Amino acid sequence: MRSLLFSCLLLCALPAAAQVYTYIDSEGNRVFTDSPKSSASQRVELAPSNSMPAAEIPAPPSASAPPPAELRYNLLRILVPQPDASIRDGAGELIVSVNSEPALFPGHRYRLLLDGQVVGEPGTSPVFPLYNIDRGSHQLAVEIIDPQGRIIERTPSQPFHMLRISLAQKRKVNPCQKADFGVRPECPLKDKPEEESDIPLVPFI
Repeated sequence: MRSLLFSCLLLCALPAAAQVYTYIDSEGNRVFTDSPKSSASQRVELAPSNSMPAAEIPAPPSASAPPPAELRYNLLRILVPQPDASIRDGAGELIVSVNSEPALFPGHRYRLLLDGQVVGEPGTSPVFPLYNIDRGSHQLAVEIIDPQGRIIERTPSQPFHMLRISLAQKRKVNPCQKADFGVRPECPLKDKPEEESDIPLVPFI
């Protein structure tokens, strides 16, 4: 019985294209082989294999996959300042205003970048105040991000130029008066001229 079971297992393990024969040996045992041993060997018809092809595992969605068509924007732009604008502000302050069409979808937020760096926290407001910007040329860009922080839309970087008036220039345009010293930044107390005494000098005799 064990010999028959082992032979069946071997039979199952043979390739589908192999020929299988069987016969009864001198001891009365049934033998399976891939070549006939004598005229008493009989060919065994193999049943077709019932193996199934391996199922294809779908690839996980890409983190940078484009958003559905119903969540895309037709337009995203910076309204203020205009490209290549020159901003003249002594404190280096600037208000950036953006616009998108359509308006933000639920869960989406605007994110402002100054010289490639994120400024402030992303939010739904299209207005961004900036303070103490250094004198010189800078680059602005705006992104729309989804709740997972993925970028949905992004504007090209556009330049602007901050022209901060120096204290000397301010003092030249608007000269310091007596009451301005210690009040206006361009009129420090150390530059305040000494007051002339109204009492005439009397020579000591």
